[in-house]
Order: sequence, then structure tokens, then C-alpha cells
Amino acid sequence: MNVHFIAIGGAAMHNLALALHHKGYQVTGSDDDIFEPSRSRLKAKNLLPEEFGWFPDKIHAHIDAIVLGMHAKADNPELLKAQALGLKIYSYPEFLYEQSKYKTRVVIGGSHGKTTITSMILHVMHYYDKDVDYMVGAQLDGFDVMVKLTETNDFIVLEGDEYLSSPIDRRPKFHLYKPNIALLSGIAWDHINVFPTYENYVEQFSLFVDSIVSGGNINYNEEDPEVTRVVEASNNTIRKIAYRTPEYTVENGQTLLETPEGPLPIEIFGKHNLNNLAGAKWICQHMGIDEDDFYEAIATFKGASKRLEKIAESNTSVAYKDFAHSPSKVEATTNALKEQYPKRSLVACLELHTYSSLNAEFLKEYKRTLDAADVAVVFYSPHAVEIKKLKKVSQEQIANAFKRDDLIIYTNPDDFKDFIFSQNFDNKTLLLMSSGNYGGLNFDALREAIE
Repeated sequence: MNVHFIAIGGAAMHNLALALHHKGYQVTGSDDDIFEPSRSRLKAKNLLPEEFGWFPDKIHAHIDAIVLGMHAKADNPELLKAQALGLKIYSYPEFLYEQSKYKTRVVIGGSHGKTTITSMILHVMHYYDKDVDYMVGAQLDGFDVMVKLTETNDFIVLEGDEYLSSPIDRRPKFHLYKPNIALLSGIAWDHINVFPTYENYVEQFSLFVDSIVSGGNINYNEEDPEVTRVVEASNNTIRKIAYRTPEYTVENGQTLLETPEGPLPIEIFGKHNLNNLAGAKWICQHMGIDEDDFYEAIATFKGASKRLEKIAESNTSVAYKDFAHSPSKVEATTNALKEQYPKRSLVACLELHTYSSLNAEFLKEYKRTLDAADVAVVFYSPHAVEIKKLKKVSQEQIANAFKRDDLIIYTNPDDFKDFIFSQNFDNKTLLLMSSGNYGGLNFDALREAIE
């Protein structure tokens, strides 16, 4: 099969291209620029375009499928040529469905926890040498690629993103997978540039539940009232299975999960991660792993890449960074670190980087999310606001939104870095949260300062 990728350099797109190449497909692609690690990974398989840009001459009648990435625009020259030739054009999720329509599709949805839960499931399957197809949103330990597709595996595990499918398909990705087995972890308003109201955002999850195939099942976090309401309101003929955070204790920085066989030491921590674990356990049971075997495997799970990742530690201090930016993630992560190290002073730093977090109207969603921190810091770049063509956000607006009188606010990257490196790290926990790069913070230097 001959497949051409328009915008092949994206994190998801290049992984799908690699998966199809491994499957024996003829793969070509274009992009106007490609960054690392996509560039090196494509080059290693001779899939890197010879030159960057859009070239309609690459599009011809012998192409079986076009996969269109979100980075491309609706007037992309290659897309227009493909449309003129009447070629079959797929969005990324549409093509994944085509590759998996005869498999049992397991789809993990929710505003938060998707990558972690998917990673947990794949870790357990890998632990027992059970081969499954998958698509996950982060590079995992023990896995070479983020997408795997075969002709033989019975299951495919898909991280179900609610963001849009392509420039010409405005449906959320997870509406297109038609799961046999699904999970819904939580609903917390996000992507306000696409879903301008809370109600519009929640509606996407209702449609997701309704997209589950008849006779399938939905496993849902009953501790989230909106999730419970959405699932229980669905008239879809599916089995509805609730889960909740299991009992656990924390002793001297070690989380112990309560199991039928007694307390089990685990590598991950935080109530939100224990809740994710409960959901992953249900999915693994549907996939043939019994409870005892799940506990044995999950005890060795160290966490998903970029999620609550330990970056430095000494005898008296520790530092973590987390791919956290939405209000629900910020609150969960801050609470988790304080619970894990209750006797240490917690310095929690949040970079406002996404479209939603830099929107003056959305800021109020961050109310009290940093309350568990002993020292709370918010950093943002006014230049980032300008780039995203948003209204200016003032320090006063941020202070009012978080409802914390002692909130420290930085708008200059150098001032933020000076604050970090001026800290006495004795008996402290440092938490850095962002989907950006913290103004270019040097993590090697930070590690040296702490260790």
C-alpha cells in the first residue's frame, strides 16, 4: 500500500509513518519543517523528505491513501492536488480506525490521565509478553515507537484525544475510533480555542460514550461528578462499570497500595495516579490479566514520560517536573507532591503556556489550584500572549484568578531562573509544571544545584 503523509513531521504523524513503514507499506511525506526527534527518526528509516515544503508533484493517482496532519492548512497545495485527483484522504484517527476495524479497540478518554493510563496498560501487557497494537502520546520505556500496527494482534489500545482530527475534519479524534472497550477518566474544560463553552466541551464526551459499539463497555471514574452524569445519561446499549481511587498509605516517601494480599509498594504516587491505576486495572482485566497478575506488574511501573518525572534528588530535597498545565492537572500534581513529602516545604512553579491558560477569561479556572504549595510561583511570557494573538494578561488578573495573596509572579525568564537558583533546597520539594520549556531553564545546572 502506498501512503503519503501531508505534515509527516508531527509527533503523532511521524510515529504512524514509522509504524506503516515497519508493516511494509510504501511511505512518503512532506512538511515545511521537521524538528527533533522526528527528523532523526525519519532519516534513520529513509523517510525524511529530501527538501522541506509542499510539492504537488508528489501527489499522483497511484497513491492509495493520504494521511492529513493538523499542522497542514486547508489550502495546502498537496491537499488541493489530492482532492482534485479524488484520492482517499484520511485524518490521523480515521486511518488508525481503518487499520484496526477488525480488532478489539480499547480507547482511553478523558481530559487528564490518558497517557498515564494507556502507559500502565501497555506496561502490564509488556510485562507478560502479551503483544498488542497501540497508539500512545508519549515515548515509553521499553517501547521503540509510539504507534504499533500489525495484521495479527487481537487488541489495539488507543489514547483517545478530544482535540480536532484534521484541518478538513473538525471532529474530535476520539469520536472516530468506535471502541469496544472504553475508559473515561475525568472531564475538566480545556482547548477553549476549539470548545469555547464548558457545555460544548462536555458534549464531546457524551458523543464519545455514544460512539462505543453496541454490547461494549465503558469504565468510568465515579469520583468525577461530570463523568458520572455523562455516562449514566447515555442510552447506548453498553455495560457501565464504575471505578474509584483504591485505598493507599504513604510512609516515609513510599506509597503503599492496599491489595487483597496486603500493602504493595509502588513506584508512582498521588491520588490522581492511584485513580488512574484503578482504571487501568479494569481495562487489563478485560484484556485477560487477572487482578493478582496486574498488581505484580504495576509494582514495577515508574510512570509515563514527562508525567511527574523526578529530575533531581538529594538526602534532604527532591525536584520533579510535570507535563501539567490544565487546572485539574495542576491541582492534582501539587496535592500529590505535598502528600508524598508532607514534612518538606513545597515550592510549586507553574508556567502558563497554552492557549487556554493564557486566556484572561479562562484564568479563573485556576482558583485555589496551588493551595497545597508552601510557596506558589506563576511564570508566563507576555511575548507568548502576543504570539497567540490573545488579549494582554496582567499580573493583577493572575493574582486574582489564583486567589492566593502570596502568589509570586514572574514575566521575565531570567528573573524566574534567578528565583529557582537562589533557593536553599534543604528540606524542600521543587515542582515545575508546564507544557513549555520554563523560559529555557537549564535542567542539568538545576540537578547540580540540588544534588
